[in-house]
Amino acid sequence: MGCMKALVLRDAFGLDHLSIEERPEPKPGPGQVLLRMRAASLNFRDIRMLEGLYNPRQALPLVPASDGVGEVVELGEGVERVATGERVCPMFAQGWIAGGPRRERIRRTLGGPLDGTLAEYMVVDAESVVRAPGHMSDEQAACLPCAGVTAWSALVTTGSVKPGDVVLTEGTGGVSIFALQIAKLLGARVIATSSSDTKLERAKELGASEVINYKKDREWGKTARGFTVGARGVDHVVEVGGGATLPQALKAIAPGGRISIIGVLSGVATDLSLLPILMNGIRLQGVFVGHRDAFEALAQACEVNQLDPVIEHVYPLEEARDAFEHMKSSGQFGKICVSIAE
Repeated sequence: MGCMKALVLRDAFGLDHLSIEERPEPKPGPGQVLLRMRAASLNFRDIRMLEGLYNPRQALPLVPASDGVGEVVELGEGVERVATGERVCPMFAQGWIAGGPRRERIRRTLGGPLDGTLAEYMVVDAESVVRAPGHMSDEQAACLPCAGVTAWSALVTTGSVKPGDVVLTEGTGGVSIFALQIAKLLGARVIATSSSDTKLERAKELGASEVINYKKDREWGKTARGFTVGARGVDHVVEVGGGATLPQALKAIAPGGRISIIGVLSGVATDLSLLPILMNGIRLQGVFVGHRDAFEALAQACEVNQLDPVIEHVYPLEEARDAFEHMKSSGQFGKICVSIAE
């Protein structure tokens, strides 16, 4: 049996406990596939997992990261769904094929509690992979399983965004940039927020119709509402901030609108009145990535429309800790990736 390299969190939580280790190369069992991983991308969840904030009871050692893409190099007994040589992305929630979230469907997730994608090889269920769009680079394809599917689930699977709708995106991280790109594919108008005027200019280049610097405009929710016809409000908010930003999202949303709660970057607690939600029929929905059907629909939409995920920086596997430090210390535009294949 050969050996492989993997990034491993061992002994205790914290980035200081990350190191590259040699491990035996895994072998696929019945119904499984062996992937030679080519690239991974990072998410805010990964940072929280490494620091023990996402699940303090997470067992160690752990290979981190939930997003990735690899080449099928070996099939387990009975596998017919994919073939060797195909490039596929392992799903974040292994085994969640379709339908709504249930405990048994969302408990087997990569990057905790299951080992993640920052290894040269990994074994996953053959039913839990999706073919990567052919036009994308490895790093671009690695961005799809979490950030891409989350945005798609919010706007398409549960959001039913249609041409002419107005979508408000918060910030310029991975999910928010995907949401901007997907909303434009759907024919929606996008209002984007950021704390950086430079990033807002880049958001406009990607198709945002209006932009708001939320550090300069503390009442950005009202400003966003004012950008809509008759100041009726936006139809959908991609809410990644959490407790501190939700009150402004409620000021921006139209009666009958939907707020997709995806992230909690500013915290999980908030003090707000429920009356506007009740009186205006506002729908608040949590979005926990999504199922394989959503992923396959996203991959097809990306391929047909030649959508390219936005990447800020790519690190080699040996510098993966630097990639996590980068993500922790600065608000990136799009995704931060790690190249695994030589």
